[in-house]
Amino acid sequence: MYKLLALDMDGTVLNSQKKISPKTRAAIDNLMNRGVQVVVCTGRNLAELVDYREDFKSMNYGILISGGMIYDFKNDKPIKIHGLDEETIFKLIDLGLETQAMIHLHTIKHSIAREVDIQNMSAFGMGVYQNMFDRICGRCDDCKQYVHDHPGEVIKVNLYNRSKEARDKNFARIQALNLSISYAEAFNLEMSPANITKGSGLHELCEFLKIDISDTVAIGDADNDKEILKTAGFSVAMGNASDEIKKIADFVTLDNDNDGVAFAIDKIFC
Repeated sequence: MYKLLALDMDGTVLNSQKKISPKTRAAIDNLMNRGVQVVVCTGRNLAELVDYREDFKSMNYGILISGGMIYDFKNDKPIKIHGLDEETIFKLIDLGLETQAMIHLHTIKHSIAREVDIQNMSAFGMGVYQNMFDRICGRCDDCKQYVHDHPGEVIKVNLYNRSKEARDKNFARIQALNLSISYAEAFNLEMSPANITKGSGLHELCEFLKIDISDTVAIGDADNDKEILKTAGFSVAMGNASDEIKKIADFVTLDNDNDGVAFAIDKIFC
């Protein structure tokens, strides 16, 4: 039997209402009771997990911030951190300001954005997260000043663009910065240090736990899950995943509104 299951959150273990269904939660708890390490593998940071502490209370580890941080939940401390350098962050901030994108900074413990953007998230196709950002996101008036005042803390920068055209324009310009770039949500671009992905995070966690990568399963739905699906011993695409993600997966399960994670667990870990 596989020894580790890595679960993406949005579009995977979370349904369209950003909840974990009782059936999916029961399947995860049962699998952990059978001795399988179940870990969350998400683009989210610690602050953005606050609503799911009860759901994930049995999980020991997480691959967070798109592989930028491996976290030990039991001891409440990072195992590995990969931060962006200040010069690169400033360039990304400049691009975001120039194209009127929402700039979102993921730090070791916090989620940071400008108040003017938080109050207008629907303009960036991110309205579904309005309530969460209102409650958990830290505010900054000047993103560069925040980065300067918190050296070494920023792990990932998201740019929430206003249109596909703006996203594609920024993507073309960011490519010259030698970063890991992925699409997420509507017109979102996620930037992490070069070669840092959910896939690299899985490698690091497996090395820490002394688990062979062939003994792992990963489930995801989006572009930022691509590397971990290619890395894991067995890969699963959600029924709501893009065709590109489905093509690289070993198995396609049901969608996230029909307990696709629970269905996959039942089929793979029987």
